[in-house]
Amino acid sequence: MPRHPELYHWNDTLASRFPKLPKTYVWLLALWTVGMLLARRCGLSSVSLFLARLLGQKENTLRQHLREFYQEKQAKAGAKHGRKRQDFDAADCFAPLLSWVLSSWPSQRLVLALDPTNLGDRLHVLAVSAVYRGMAIPVAWKVLAGNEKAAWHPHWCDLLARLRQALGDDWQVLVLTDRGLESARLFEAIRGHGWHPLMRVKAAGKFRPAGWHKFYAFGTFAPRVGARFAAVGRAYKTSTSPLECTFLAAWEPGHDEAWLLLTDLGPYAANPCWYAWRAWIEQGFKVTKSGGWQWQYTKMTDPGRVERHWLAVAVATLWLVAVAGEGGEGMAVETVPGLPGQRGRAAGVAARPGRPGPGAKRQHRVFVQGLAVLMGALLNRSGLPPWRLHPQPWPEPWHDVPTLTEEAFCSGKVYP
Repeated sequence: MPRHPELYHWNDTLASRFPKLPKTYVWLLALWTVGMLLARRCGLSSVSLFLARLLGQKENTLRQHLREFYQEKQAKAGAKHGRKRQDFDAADCFAPLLSWVLSSWPSQRLVLALDPTNLGDRLHVLAVSAVYRGMAIPVAWKVLAGNEKAAWHPHWCDLLARLRQALGDDWQVLVLTDRGLESARLFEAIRGHGWHPLMRVKAAGKFRPAGWHKFYAFGTFAPRVGARFAAVGRAYKTSTSPLECTFLAAWEPGHDEAWLLLTDLGPYAANPCWYAWRAWIEQGFKVTKSGGWQWQYTKMTDPGRVERHWLAVAVATLWLVAVAGEGGEGMAVETVPGLPGQRGRAAGVAARPGRPGPGAKRQHRVFVQGLAVLMGALLNRSGLPPWRLHPQPWPEPWHDVPTLTEEAFCSGKVYP
C-alpha cells in the first residue's frame, strides 16, 4: 500500500484532539474525512471508491472497514464469534471538538446557533453550531427518529451542558435561536451556563416594559419599517413563570417583518443585528447537504449510526473551514446587515459604530476555498496546510436605543 504522509499526519492530529477516542476509530475518522474530501460526498460507496484508488486497496474491503466506524459493536464483523469489538459515543467528542475550534480563536467571544435540520420525515438532527464567516460548524448534535414524539428540550440542555465543559467563565457566548425554539425554559437554561440568549419570538407573544401597566403583543413594538424598540421588562403574560428579560424589536428596510428578540443583556449591551448570524447555520446545513457533503442521499435510518457518522461530517467541515481561514486577512468579510437608518456611503467613509457596512463580495464560499487548499496539498504532496480561524468582530452594541413611554406608545407615536 502506498504511503501518504499527509494521511498519517492527519491521523496524528485527530489522535491529539480526541485523546479518549480509541485508536481504531481515530484512524477510521481520518479515512472518512480524507475520503470525503476526495469524493466531495459523505456516502459510504463514494468514499470507499475514492479511498480505494488512493490507497491501492480493494473497494469492498475499505467499504466494510469504513462501515464499522458508525456501526454499533453488536453489528461489527466478528462480534458473533466472541471477538472483542469497541464502540464510541459521539457525544463524548463534542467538548473536544469545540476546544479544537477555539484552539486558534483570537478572542473570547463565541456565537452558537441552535436549529434542527430534517431528512424528510425520517430523521431530525438537533444541531448546535459555531457560526463562522457565512457558515456554521457543527459542534454538538442529537439525532432523533422522524416518527419519535419526544420532547426536544432535554436534548438541547444536554448538548449545551456538554459544550460548557470546553468553555471557561471568561468566555462571552451568544446563543441564537429561531421562533421554532421559543421557550422560557430554554432561555433560562442558556443563562444557567453564564451565556447570553438571543431568542427570536413570535409576534403574538406579550411583553410589559418595566414601569408600564399593561402587556402588549411583541409585534406592536415594531409595527412598520424603520421602527425600533428596546426595554427591560417581563415577557409572557399568561405563563406561570414569567420571564424577566430585555426585549429588542427592529424592522429593518428590506425585510418582510420585524426582528423580535429576547435576551438577558441590557438594552445598551446588545444589538439586534447580531441575530443576522443565525442565518449562517442554514448555510452550514447546506454544506452538509446539497452544497457540500450530499448527506441528503444517505440511506441510514438508525439515529445512533447517524450521530457517529456526523462526527466525520463535522470534522471534515471544520478542516476545510480552518485551512481556508489561514488566508483570513485577505478573505472577504461576510456582511452582517446594518441597523435601521443605515444608508449607502461612498468608498472610504467609515461606518457608524454598531452599523457595519457591506463587505467585499466573496467569489467563493469558505467551504470551497478550503476544499481547493486541501486538494492542492494532497495532490502536490506538500504537507497539510496551516490551521487558523479568523472570526469576524462583533458589531458594537446598540447605543442609540429609543426611549418610549407607555402614553406615547398607546397614542400611536411609536419611535421613530
